[in-house]
Amino acid sequence: MNHRDILVHLPPSYRFTQRHYPVIYMHDGQNLFDQATSFSGEWHVDETMVRLSAEGIEAIVVGIPNMGGQRLAEYGPFADPYHGPGRGDRYVSFLVDTVKPMIDHDFRTLPGREFTGILGSSMGGLISLFAFFQPPYAFGLVGVMSPSTWFADAAIYDFVREAPLVPGKIYLDVGTREYGGKTAADAQKRSRRYYATVRHLKRLLIRKGYRPVHDLRYVEEKWASHHEPAWARRLPDALRFLLQGLAENVGVPS
Repeated sequence: MNHRDILVHLPPSYRFTQRHYPVIYMHDGQNLFDQATSFSGEWHVDETMVRLSAEGIEAIVVGIPNMGGQRLAEYGPFADPYHGPGRGDRYVSFLVDTVKPMIDHDFRTLPGREFTGILGSSMGGLISLFAFFQPPYAFGLVGVMSPSTWFADAAIYDFVREAPLVPGKIYLDVGTREYGGKTAADAQKRSRRYYATVRHLKRLLIRKGYRPVHDLRYVEEKWASHHEPAWARRLPDALRFLLQGLAENVGVPS
């Protein structure tokens, strides 16, 4: 069974116009808007979208809460020896076949893939990148924050190598202090090992044909940890990159 609330944040101008808007689908929905429901701090998505609207950047944000104990399986796109077979393909199908049609029906969206984004962190970042490269290629914008590159023995690397070059924009980031340790030196060593894997993912995307600045933005935040406050800090930059230039396309479809 798949029963969960879907959270929708509408742009400030939504009720005053008949415009249609891009849509960003975000995972771990309980962490996006409310400190009371979050795991370790909220992302302040609503406040961020209001601030971006003053820059002419507006979008509908759809938050999909995770299923608690099923989170690793749901966001895991590959079989993992320690975490089971992975049901990420089913989760992406749920987004594409159930959630997106409902949102497109109930709200004034721009339904084309070039106006449709998916964004998440950690395992949410991993499943976002998987969804971007997964048929039917419903998402033309993807935000990949601190992705769990380790999952399923780093199967994401081969997946990206073998996937076709999908048109769109990719935002990828990582902090330089994402891992803890018994000592400061141990934490630094583990963190370096981790962000090296994200750098490798960036190089794979460049080799594939994604151009830095134009359709690929990569960010390393010094001293940033693996938690919601760090992702909240980087979210405005991610959304600016993904949504910039779409404003002139916002209107009433003919």
